[in-house]
Amino acid sequence: MRAAVATLIERYGRLDVVVANAGINGVWAPIDDLTLDEWNKTILVNLTGTFLTINTTVPALKASGGGSIIVVSSINGTRTFTTPGATAYTATKAGQVAMVQQLALELARNHIRINAVCPGEIDTNIEANTSLRFEEETAIPVIWPEGQVPITGGRPGRSEDVADVIVFLASDKARHITGSPIWIDGGQGLLR
Repeated sequence: MRAAVATLIERYGRLDVVVANAGINGVWAPIDDLTLDEWNKTILVNLTGTFLTINTTVPALKASGGGSIIVVSSINGTRTFTTPGATAYTATKAGQVAMVQQLALELARNHIRINAVCPGEIDTNIEANTSLRFEEETAIPVIWPEGQVPITGGRPGRSEDVADVIVFLASDKARHITGSPIWIDGGQGLLR
């Protein structure tokens, strides 16, 4: 992160926008089956990664006179809690939103806004880093009306749906928004 920020400042002279977007689903399993290593890996990537991104970039944002930080969280852990066995994942996503809300006041004096986007089901390749064990032990049976995303007839959202909100939050049009989670889930979180 330090090298990336140094390269960016050298090339562009300043930093105005930070998007903390790295994350994994990790292992989804019953709590008594989840290992400490599995827990730690999810916490390390999702929550510690967010901390390191913010920690490393805030000095450059301060030097620029302010800016905008957008943390990519999830509806899991912020609006819904029914994903089978996703305890470590939901803990990281709830932690990200708590971090955003805590830092909104701390960073305001430096004219730095910080917000969270909380996507629902989005068509990405995140399934490639997901391991699901013993789903039957933790699943809550649900019958979705026309799929689990009401506004699209059950289809997942697109990454552009999230990107458009990130672009808005990074812009001056969001100048009075800080410490806010924004759900981008097509109503999915309202069903869960």
